[in-house]
Amino acid sequence: MRHLLSTADLSLDDAVQILDTAEEMSSVSGREVKKLPALRGRTIVNLFFEDSTRTRISFEAAAKRLSADVLNFSAKGSSVSKGESLKDTVQTLEAIGADAIVMRHWSSGAAAQLAASGWVRSAVVNAGDGTHEHPTQALLDAFTLRQHLARRTGVTPTGTDLNGAHIVIVGDILHSRVARSNVWLLATLGARVTVTGPPTLLPVGIESWPCEVTYSLDDALAENPTAVMMLRVQAERMHQAFFPSPAEYTRGWGFTDERMRRLEGLGDGDCLIMHPGPMNRGLEISASAADSPRNTALEQVANGVSVRMAVLYLLLSGVPDQTPSTPHIRATEGKAQA
Repeated sequence: MRHLLSTADLSLDDAVQILDTAEEMSSVSGREVKKLPALRGRTIVNLFFEDSTRTRISFEAAAKRLSADVLNFSAKGSSVSKGESLKDTVQTLEAIGADAIVMRHWSSGAAAQLAASGWVRSAVVNAGDGTHEHPTQALLDAFTLRQHLARRTGVTPTGTDLNGAHIVIVGDILHSRVARSNVWLLATLGARVTVTGPPTLLPVGIESWPCEVTYSLDDALAENPTAVMMLRVQAERMHQAFFPSPAEYTRGWGFTDERMRRLEGLGDGDCLIMHPGPMNRGLEISASAADSPRNTALEQVANGVSVRMAVLYLLLSGVPDQTPSTPHIRATEGKAQA
């Protein structure tokens, strides 16, 4: 089976190949008819056990632009609420004709478990599993960064990596699947990655991740990084107090107006502000920073469609892996993760 479960599974060649394919897919958005026949006759199921707006709609748009049929499944109001198991749910969907299952689940490792279970023959795409990973979000973030770096240096982005870039990831690292996927992917692409946040919101064992760790956002910003990626404070996953108060969090790790002015005074004004959304304005990011031309949040959303088109195409195009002229994603056998 061929799946996209984790950015840690991707080699440099895999990652660059996905981004290069997304460059080709992005040209479709500029056409009068935003359609390709690449996946005509294929059926993609969006299987979401958690609420989502951007990811679900993005995958739906990507599948439809590739001419695939799309089935949207929400656990709320389905037989899951009556006690139906994941196995029975996915086997029912495959019996209907699913070729790929794009799954978001509240449990870390759920997508890998499904891919390794033998329950289905469909390709599995991890659209976010608990606090573990969100690989397509990291891919669209890398795609956005690569385009900006290419424009800055006047080169074509195709075939390039992120060597020389410095990305600072800020905030609730502990609960963030986006942070985990980004750390591994950005490091694979050659970027220097620094994570910062309250000590209580940095996970145990982060020293083994391919990144630098600091507890001071101001120290990280003083290095004039290529981009600052702000993370949402995930209050819905917090069952205890991880910081004294919202005001205290903002003072220490929020992208405030003061930090915005300080960053603008450091250099050429090219440092990007990134956010996977949704943004908590006034908590992790000020309104002026959220609305700044530096902020790529909406650009990231737009790029997400191109990246997800690339992932679905590469997984479902059906072209043998040994054909070097055709992009592909390395087949991976999912392994259940805690």
